[in-house]
Amino acid sequence: MIALAVTMTTLFVWSLVAGRLARWSVTAPVAMTAAGVALTVGPHPLVRIHLTTSNAEHAVEFILAVLLFVDANEVPAGAIHQQRSLLTRLVAWALPLTLAVGVLLGKLLFPSGGWWLAALFATVTVPIDLAPAAELIRDSRLPSGLRAVLTVESGLNDGIVAPVFLLCLAGFEAHSEPAHQSTGEVGAAFTALLWALAAGFLVGGPGGWLLRRSWRAKWTGESAVRLGIVALPLAAYALANAVHGNGFVAAFVAGLSFTPASRALPHKALHLVEDLGTLLSLALWFVFGDVVTTAFTGNFNANVVVYALLALTVVRIGPVLLCLTGSGLDWADRWLLAWLGPRGLASIVFGLLAFISLADTDPHDADLVGQVMTMTVVMSLALHGLTYGPLAARYAAARSRTATAAGARG
Repeated sequence: MIALAVTMTTLFVWSLVAGRLARWSVTAPVAMTAAGVALTVGPHPLVRIHLTTSNAEHAVEFILAVLLFVDANEVPAGAIHQQRSLLTRLVAWALPLTLAVGVLLGKLLFPSGGWWLAALFATVTVPIDLAPAAELIRDSRLPSGLRAVLTVESGLNDGIVAPVFLLCLAGFEAHSEPAHQSTGEVGAAFTALLWALAAGFLVGGPGGWLLRRSWRAKWTGESAVRLGIVALPLAAYALANAVHGNGFVAAFVAGLSFTPASRALPHKALHLVEDLGTLLSLALWFVFGDVVTTAFTGNFNANVVVYALLALTVVRIGPVLLCLTGSGLDWADRWLLAWLGPRGLASIVFGLLAFISLADTDPHDADLVGQVMTMTVVMSLALHGLTYGPLAARYAAARSRTATAAGARG
């Protein structure tokens, strides 16, 4: 209870000074992480957070379920159709290639860990989250089309990687077991994903249809609709767990199947679930501060820093630039899309889930996953969260020079 009280107090204090901090390019994730570090560091910290319990695992999964539902509904109306060519290149081409490069890099830097550990590194560090660079996405100096592409990619990216992460985690856990048990672990994970798909579609589609019909018939009000929407990811999560499916994948699928109906609901209908997602995400950033203070207390492998740096640069930039070749975008646009791959909540959640699952059976590799996740997210907060101002200025200047040159030629 003390940890919860301190976390909520920190959130309240942040709400009082959020505008002032934004002027100094201090985003909410940076502020909450710094507070988490300050309050959990040292031999006698003010707050102690126990992350290796089953309750912590369920809490992390629940938070991810809400966030994935919100992500699935943050796709701007018509954006997928309007930007389908770019999105195909980023999601269908660049994302698998990025995962493959991440796996190869993990195997190269940690050869004794095996392919499953390398796959865990990749699935933990590849999902992007725009929160550390949120100000840039709202910056009017950037074309609205590119901002829409980044928003859609961020909304779909973590939900697509989630089932891949679960299969890799099951594969890693089964790796040291006898062959028949190993097959059972992976088979159970695959079955859980199928149940998650079923639960998500069963809740999201019909739920959205019922809310839309009820709203059009004037049987309900705006506040009731908001509460009904909040209930959907929770229902999908609970139903999936009841049938031994994966709850957060079910919530993402529910969000995707609910999205068409949401277009006909009141403009502010999603605000409550979005605010809930924001509240939970900021609390998780505070918890991440505790992870930062404890991740490197044991043995430290210098290759963790190398992997994190390359994951934020080469692993993301190379595949994206390659897949955007021939897209019609100029060089500045391609570099912007390639660079803007900040890591955040999805990486934190996947890393925590892997750490909790492996802590008892393979503590060394559990620590490695935790360190890779922590270093990647911390470096992303610095690289993406603190560089968005200069990046936007340089991008706007480059666009201006291009426009001037085109005008001179004309």
